[in-house]
Amino acid sequence: MSKKALLVGATGLVGGLVLEELLKDDFFSEVIVLTRKPLEDKHDKLKEILLNFDELDKYRNDIKADVIFCCLGTTIKAAGSQEAFKKVDYEYPLRVAEIAKENGGKNYLLISALGSSKSSIVFYNRVKGEVEDDISKLNFDALHILQPSLIIGERDESRLGEGIAQKLSPLYNALMIGPLNKYKSIKAEQIAKAMVHYGKSDAKGIFRHESHELKTV
Repeated sequence: MSKKALLVGATGLVGGLVLEELLKDDFFSEVIVLTRKPLEDKHDKLKEILLNFDELDKYRNDIKADVIFCCLGTTIKAAGSQEAFKKVDYEYPLRVAEIAKENGGKNYLLISALGSSKSSIVFYNRVKGEVEDDISKLNFDALHILQPSLIIGERDESRLGEGIAQKLSPLYNALMIGPLNKYKSIKAEQIAKAMVHYGKSDAKGIFRHESHELKTV
């Protein structure tokens, strides 16, 4: 039986690739996208919902699907403050999850980060860990948490630090051997394919997929 998918974060690097995968996969009969700005993609099974993420409760009737894919994410620099960052990386993913669960959602997939932990002294990693922990309490049939390392790909927004890291990634990857293998950079396409793959799984429970695992899908 085909499933209905809901995607948030479709205008980002990985989210855009996830959207491409969902639209060409017959497993999903409808793809609902919650977005702040219109998408360039047009497809018979694509339903685009333009909204203000600060007003998610106004759109609760649209936040209804079997499988929810969350690719929301920003940086503190892009967001402008730690408070604004937490809104995008914690508040929005959690509220989407809460509403979707109330509306009968079964599976939730979240892109987090390698090293995420609610007890981390690093603010970025701590926020990622907190949202993982709070979504896990909602008791979806399945929660898949993807924890990529440095993501390689062309972004619309400029991220100077990531741009430099991407250029140095071949050298960096060569040094990541043995137990350090999981820290190697990963292509955005690999993350997107893995995310859709896990979204089609019948497995139940909470699953954490680190960077090196995503490359094997």
